[in-house]
Amino acid sequence: MELKRLRHVVALADERNFARAAERVHLSQSALSRSIQAAEAELQVQLFDRGTTEVSPTPAGSFFIERARKLLFDSRCLERDIDLYRKKQIGHLAIGVGPFPAATLLPLLMPELRQQYATVSLRVEVNNWEYLAQHLRSEELDFFVADTRELPPDEDLDIHLLARQPGGFFVRTGHPLLNRPGLQATDIVPYGLASVRLPQAIRQALGQLLGLEAGKPLPIALECDDVLTLKRTALESDTVLAAIYTAVSDEIRRGEMAALVLPGVPTMYSEVGIVSLRGRSHSPVAQFVIARLQALAEMAG
Repeated sequence: MELKRLRHVVALADERNFARAAERVHLSQSALSRSIQAAEAELQVQLFDRGTTEVSPTPAGSFFIERARKLLFDSRCLERDIDLYRKKQIGHLAIGVGPFPAATLLPLLMPELRQQYATVSLRVEVNNWEYLAQHLRSEELDFFVADTRELPPDEDLDIHLLARQPGGFFVRTGHPLLNRPGLQATDIVPYGLASVRLPQAIRQALGQLLGLEAGKPLPIALECDDVLTLKRTALESDTVLAAIYTAVSDEIRRGEMAALVLPGVPTMYSEVGIVSLRGRSHSPVAQFVIARLQALAEMAG
């Protein structure tokens, strides 16, 4: 049954008078009467008892009208929500974020989203790219942003590079390595590294840089995808932090940490990209978040 006819039935139930109900729904009294008769014919039940002065619902009518009210309410809510959705003011978004984007981009993005789009429901998964890719493929995430160098170029994924973020080695102010004459990369080994889960290509490059024999494991003292924990560890011990510059920019600005200057060592990069399922369209909210992530990544670079 059309929603328009449901409105006619509910209007008559509320007004209990054909003339008043017809005026309410902007119909002539005869047109409203025909609409009610058509509803009763379609349902094959009598909805109203027609008295001389007042119209009242039959038991079947009361049963139907109660459900008609709910359908009309849900319809109004849907229309409102769609309008808000078009304006990017409502919706649900589930995104994945790698450790370094979570430490550098997420703190800038989330307050802005909560301020401007308070009715949007957000869920954020912070983890490594393997975990995020698995959950993207199971459609638990709309997209994710992470280091994409290890991500195989599968046909089911679209990868859009956001930024190449330079990285290095960082220690607390007063660390013994900061005053060592002729500092070399091999001097880092005894202190141990604190790092997120590193891509295999970076592991191999670091192994060569630190002068390790082929196949020998890196001196990873702490592997953790929580960048805050990594930084705290480096600030309160002699552990050397391997990270991107933007992740420690505040600590460097405050004089709490410093970068190790290693002559002849090339700059390492994290290649941050947005990954989504190929062929899947993004909601307006997702499009907005992706655009903001792109802008924030450019600013951070």
